[in-house]
Amino acid sequence: MDHSSDDIPIIEAVPNFSEGRRPDVIDELAAAVQRSGAWLLDRTSDADHNRTVLTVAGPPEPVLQGLFNAVEVAVARIDLRGHRGVHPRLGAADVVPLVPIRNSQLGDCARLARHLGRRIGEELDVPVYLYGEAATRPERRNLADVRRGEYEALVRDIHDPRRAPDFGPARVGPAGAAVVGARPLLIAFNVFLRTADVAVARAIARQIRERDGGLPAVRALGLLVDGRAQVSMNLVDYRATSPRAAVEAIRRQAACHAIELDRSELIGLIPQDALPGYEKQDMDSAGESLAAGALAAAADALLLPDLKADRVLEVALRRM
Repeated sequence: MDHSSDDIPIIEAVPNFSEGRRPDVIDELAAAVQRSGAWLLDRTSDADHNRTVLTVAGPPEPVLQGLFNAVEVAVARIDLRGHRGVHPRLGAADVVPLVPIRNSQLGDCARLARHLGRRIGEELDVPVYLYGEAATRPERRNLADVRRGEYEALVRDIHDPRRAPDFGPARVGPAGAAVVGARPLLIAFNVFLRTADVAVARAIARQIRERDGGLPAVRALGLLVDGRAQVSMNLVDYRATSPRAAVEAIRRQAACHAIELDRSELIGLIPQDALPGYEKQDMDSAGESLAAGALAAAADALLLPDLKADRVLEVALRRM
């Protein structure tokens, strides 16, 4: 269904849950988010990260209710006390960002995030921290700062006034805390190296991430996933640093270690204009998908051999 002429606001949410190994729980999360009528555009799980990322969209009311439903499942089914994975995490429903897509603004999403955060805190009895555009304190705008020390540090420090939650109790249960916020579109994008030496991935991450003087709007970590070193990235402004620019920067840094790139991995969806060489005319005759040649060229440039049209945000939305 084409919603392009609708006046109703459309938002996206990309909740990250600390579960990537139990298919039954992942299925419950995906089903819960759809019960309200929200559109589930994508689901990605990884056992090494022990994490599932859902991409959800629709009008605000069903999206917020779907998110609440899924967080409720996560709180009941995920126990952080025994959770292990290579990705940092603070809670079962680790981070729940809202993103404006159409007929909506970042400020609208910040207001909606505060409403959702309050409801989670009050009804599910979980501490909630607001981040990004919804943050109530400047030191909480950056997700990495909110999550610093992860679940284990929060158990120890939550009674410190500096760690007081925005909503919910100042105590930590098995589900940890939820971080809820609003942000612009970002691209979660990982590059695997042809080595198992995670020290190389960490060195490259330091070279390319913004906070250490690297590429603008790039956040990066070096991880070991599936026996390969991985540079895990969030491109928080893909117009400042595109996925292709990130791949080429990693390629140059890897060459200094005499290591080649293996492949890339997209978590969630990618906007059309982030694809290398994308032009508006690169649509099929029905205007519903990307032309095969354009998509193949983009996949090759980004080292994404399995890239399909339904992983492109605008295509996924048009198909709902």
